[in-house]
Amino acid sequence: MPAALSEEVPDLFKSEFDALGHARSILSLPQADAQLYRQSLTDMALHFERLIRETRRLIGRSDRAEREMNTLNAQLQTLARQLEHRATHDALTGVLNRGAIIEQTSNTLLKVGVAMIVLDIDHFKKVNDEFGHPAGDAVIQGIVGCLRQIVGERGLIGRVGGEEFTVLLPGGDLADGLGAAEAMRAAIADHVFMLPVNRPVTASFGVSAHPAGTGFDEAYGSADAALYRAKRAGRNRVEPA
Repeated sequence: MPAALSEEVPDLFKSEFDALGHARSILSLPQADAQLYRQSLTDMALHFERLIRETRRLIGRSDRAEREMNTLNAQLQTLARQLEHRATHDALTGVLNRGAIIEQTSNTLLKVGVAMIVLDIDHFKKVNDEFGHPAGDAVIQGIVGCLRQIVGERGLIGRVGGEEFTVLLPGGDLADGLGAAEAMRAAIADHVFMLPVNRPVTASFGVSAHPAGTGFDEAYGSADAALYRAKRAGRNRVEPA
């Protein structure tokens, strides 16, 4: 038995060790009457019962501590997931934030080609100026709802600016990107925004497609240039890179 353990055990079970020592001393006597044996056995039984009660109490405390630790561990895991989500997602819309969509795009381009769609809400500043920022936030949320309706599980959506979004279609080509962008443009144009806006809101789109190995800056830059062509051409339209 390790020295540290041998020092702790007598302190924890001192009375039991004393009773055991007493019983052994009686057993070593060459002559002992039945009454002496009976008393020694009674003492041993009492100490054994106390030991059982104490052991059950310690086991109960251990079980409660284990349950509490499991509960705390589950809470910590939930908190970690929440913190990770907050670190990578836009608080208003729930889509990926700027840093996360850049990272996801860069990682995806290492493996496969992508179609990239960059869109900007047309005249969004007027919405904020006329109806206030809460109404502007509601419009942004409505736009994201339209994007999710079209993108589904095919791609990723990121908010890269106040009213600017990036949609990534892994494995997609230019035709895929243009088709998705046109569907998103139509969904936004047809969407009925609630009061106080209560009027159509449109968005302009730029689309590019790139093979695996392309850097993020190149992919985003070409789609962004197409977006500005769409704005200069009158907005509410889709332009290819």
